[in-house]
Amino acid sequence: MPGQRPGQPGRPATVCAVEVTVQEAKTQLSRLLRRVEAGESVMIRRGREPVAMLVKAPAEPGLRRIWGDLEGSLGPEFDDLPDGFDSYT
Repeated sequence: MPGQRPGQPGRPATVCAVEVTVQEAKTQLSRLLRRVEAGESVMIRRGREPVAMLVKAPAEPGLRRIWGDLEGSLGPEFDDLPDGFDSYT
């Protein structure tokens, strides 16, 4: 059947630029991540069984939020602080 590996009926073929064992992934993670950042994918296998795949994460949509960029902005549903809370602000 097209898209499957010979000898593995029912399992779709997965094309990866690099295939490594779990032990190799442990010792070479930084190098593997550089390859993933460059667009390659890495299949991690335990014996002959694939257990994980490293792929480049999708870019975050929109602008990145910065802590404090809404400081001083309150919606109209917020009232003034009750009496006695001045020391907390």
